Amino acid sequence: MAKFVLAGRADCPYYAKAELLADYLQKNLPDFRIHKITQHPDVWEEWLKELCKKNKWSHKNSPIIWRELLDRGGKGLLLGGYNEFLEHAQLYYGVTSSMTTELMKTVAQENLGAHIEKELEEEALKGLINPLQVWITSASAPACYNLIPILTSGEVFGPHVEISINLFDNKQAEEKLTSLVKEAQDLASPFLQSVSVCTQAEEAFRQAHVIIFLDDHVDKEVYSLEDCIRSRATLCHLYGSLIEKNAHDSVRIIVGGKTFVNLKTSLLMRYAPNFTHNIIAVALGVEGKAKAALARKLKTTPSCIKDVIIWGNISGNNYVDLRKAKVYRYESAVWGPPRYSRPVLSLVCDSEWVNGEFVESLKKFTATGRQFGGILAAHSIATTLKYWYRGSPPGEIVSLGVLSEGQFGIPEGIVFSMPVKFENGTWVVLTDLEDIEISEQIMTRMTSDLIQEKLVALGELINFQPYQSENLI
Repeated sequence: MAKFVLAGRADCPYYAKAELLADYLQKNLPDFRIHKITQHPDVWEEWLKELCKKNKWSHKNSPIIWRELLDRGGKGLLLGGYNEFLEHAQLYYGVTSSMTTELMKTVAQENLGAHIEKELEEEALKGLINPLQVWITSASAPACYNLIPILTSGEVFGPHVEISINLFDNKQAEEKLTSLVKEAQDLASPFLQSVSVCTQAEEAFRQAHVIIFLDDHVDKEVYSLEDCIRSRATLCHLYGSLIEKNAHDSVRIIVGGKTFVNLKTSLLMRYAPNFTHNIIAVALGVEGKAKAALARKLKTTPSCIKDVIIWGNISGNNYVDLRKAKVYRYESAVWGPPRYSRPVLSLVCDSEWVNGEFVESLKKFTATGRQFGGILAAHSIATTLKYWYRGSPPGEIVSLGVLSEGQFGIPEGIVFSMPVKFENGTWVVLTDLEDIEISEQIMTRMTSDLIQEKLVALGELINFQPYQSENLI
């Protein structure tokens, strides 16, 4: 097979004439192939000079034609310019060109226009594949250390998305963050374009596409629960104003951690009102703990348990709902195909355990945050982000903290964990689920603290009174 390369200045009439002849040969000869290259007039001479230097050729005009030696490897064999190509076509194929001078000029101008249009398209594409700017607050927290390898694996945002990670924290954490940058670079991930440190608040969230909020630091000592709540309001006010000022219009904001998760999400919505529907709270950590506890009881693996719903306050009074929970691939007398599942509550026959030890262990977990280490926090955040960008598993229920619009009888205006599914880059609250009504007593237990936290944070309530009730599942 004969493969020729035809290169020339985009506005060159002789390139146009050689192109027409080459197209004719390729169309009519099964073993003739042509590859065409055009260069803008402004860069043609420099490009040709570099090409000839690389291949040790001597050629000064447009076009230049050479033959690729497919069966030998190495550099190509220079044929020459238009005249040499015309002679070659006449000698070997008995074909010549009859293109008029006027037509040559017309086609040359069309080629130049097409070349410029192609360059513009390529520039536009480069703009589309700019790295995703990912910002992580309180980046000296242990969760960040575990989060970076997951974010740079290609599993979260997709195998064709490059990211730049920006680590944001206070000045005291700068040395630790610098070490973290070096470790992140050592990963040599093809998906990580850059990683940098930011300790100046006014620079935070510049063109951010994703912002991940980890547990924040409290600079001054707090002496009461109310002071602790109000300190979150001050910080979220600062962060909200920075988001409004610096973040990209399409920014997605995800709040994780083990303290006041719903409250921080609600405050960020208040202080960054243009992004209210782009802010969510991570509930998968609590969901994961519940699945692990159930798996230990059933002597199976946590990944086999699906559709556990976390309602309410992610880091406080919540309700772990097992009414829709299923277990797959469960070893018992009854077997089925991989899609076959059985209700969890029909297999956990120990109602005393469900209403006692199970509830208490999860209550202690959400109240203290113990065992909510860096691995679980990082995995929960990364999985939620993955679902947000790429969709959650079809048919699976996911727990997520979102702004209530009155669904399920939940008071409007508070951030509340509820069942959702992710699809098409957003989430949908699963209001069509059957038999998941929540009793008034459980709803009051879950909403009381959330409402009070918000009122205390905004200075509309002086004292916080935690809701007291009997344990409920």
